[in-house]
Amino acid sequence: MAGMDAHRFEGLLARAHRLAAPGGRALLGVAGAPGAGKSTLARRLVETLRQRHGAGTAVLVGMDGFHLAQAELERLGRADRKGAPDTFDAAGYAALLARLRAPRPGEVVYAPAFDRSLEEAVAGSVAVPPDVPLVVTEGNYLLHDAAGWAPVRGLLDEVWFLDPDPAARVERLIQRHVRFGRERAAAEAWVARSDEANARLVEAGRDRADLVVDGDPFPPDPPG
Repeated sequence: MAGMDAHRFEGLLARAHRLAAPGGRALLGVAGAPGAGKSTLARRLVETLRQRHGAGTAVLVGMDGFHLAQAELERLGRADRKGAPDTFDAAGYAALLARLRAPRPGEVVYAPAFDRSLEEAVAGSVAVPPDVPLVVTEGNYLLHDAAGWAPVRGLLDEVWFLDPDPAARVERLIQRHVRFGRERAAAEAWVARSDEANARLVEAGRDRADLVVDGDPFPPDPPG
């Protein structure tokens, strides 16, 4: 079986579920380089926890909701390296995590999400009720300790670092860019110039993780 087998996924799922103590609130981070499989693992963890233990068990909040808008990136002269640490609102993301760590009775916190079809963040997309015991968040820079990102690590109860096969990760990235409208050659050039530069920054935070997950972080989809 290619990628992580179902047994290993179940181990990660059990570890996530232990964090979801009723009456409390824990934040689990999934970090890794672009194309590592962060969003796929985080989504499957949350979906499976909700299926097995109830819809109120976990919510997924992505770091990518804090991308600066394209117009602002162009104003700042950073549009050609979208995805770098300074193309996000790091302080805004940290502030949201701080709110999520300390839920107030009766208060729903709304988080933004990134719409890849628009290539823009959309505010108020994800509702986090106060009684949800586990928030899973994923993104490149959860372990980054520079450029305003340093507070993030201390706001997370656990962070897992995904470390898949580099060639498979790069190919996934290229295919993603093609899927969202780039020609293959342009996608390869963007990955080599921008995504891989960001990947080197992400790799520097690997030792700050609670768990390093080698290989693909999820079982393959069932046939059919």
